[in-house]
Amino acid sequence: MRAIVITKPGGPEVLELRDVPTPEPCPGQVRVRIRASAVNRADLMQVRGMYPAPPDAPQDIPGLELAGEVDAVGEGVTELAKGDRVFGVVGGGAYAESVVVHARTLARIPAELDFVQAAAVPEAFITAYDAMVLQAELAAGDVVLVHAAGSGVGTAALQIARAIGARSIGTVRSEAKLERARALGMNDGVVVVTKDGRPQFAAKVMDLTGGRGADVCLELVGGNYVPESLQALAEKGRLVLVGLLAGIGAEIDLARVLRRRLRMFGTVLRARPLEEKILAAQVLQHRLAPLFASGTLKPIVDRVLPLEKAGEAHAYVAANEGFGKVVLTV
Repeated sequence: MRAIVITKPGGPEVLELRDVPTPEPCPGQVRVRIRASAVNRADLMQVRGMYPAPPDAPQDIPGLELAGEVDAVGEGVTELAKGDRVFGVVGGGAYAESVVVHARTLARIPAELDFVQAAAVPEAFITAYDAMVLQAELAAGDVVLVHAAGSGVGTAALQIARAIGARSIGTVRSEAKLERARALGMNDGVVVVTKDGRPQFAAKVMDLTGGRGADVCLELVGGNYVPESLQALAEKGRLVLVGLLAGIGAEIDLARVLRRRLRMFGTVLRARPLEEKILAAQVLQHRLAPLFASGTLKPIVDRVLPLEKAGEAHAYVAANEGFGKVVLTV
């Protein structure tokens, strides 16, 4: 089969299309003929040698999500059959024509989505729903602050907030992304400005909420966004850290955390144990897929490129100019 291989740590230029052995499913697994995958920042980090794949995933083939058809079934699998259209999150290996994966970590694609649309769903929407709703307990009437509102997870979070009746405030780096984000249900938007090397948005969030602050912050940027995000939280607010685009360090005001009784915690999807990945697939199948079938949620695809242009796709994502997901067709 064809696959994009990481030849050595580096930038997009180290990605190479090669012929590699086609995997065979073990008991409990299925093989998926991948029709589309999508690019995630974790892929860029893996290529640079900064985010290795889990031990049970291919180490030199990136790709965290897929959409395709089951074309081989391992012993003991009863949940899926050959020909089923499926999508899901994997530990790696999705920049390829085929991958083997535990059958219960996949969900069936709604008939309303094609493979390109489906490939833009799993990582972004599972991450946003799990972080905001299941962990941070976002509910109707709450206010959620969503950073990087034009990113894959950001566009998913805005739609999920609208679907559950929460109010969303999104941050972006340019005016051009504001109107596109509002079309997804974002109630208010803030263009982040930087002063003395620090982003400025907390005062605007406080103004938009009448001085109360946000109940939940979906922190997709990390670094020096974190102290400002804590300043933007309401009493008993929850900050869930998902991304570290701005860096791994931050100086925070612990006194404010105490006074406001704030909660801050992190989450990751890729490195979870199998049992939790199965639960994530159930969220995709039973809570999210019906909302795509009804049109309540929509995958946001910024650009579609063939697999052999994975390097170009990585360079585009790294430039931070896109809105939504970049999809690779296989």
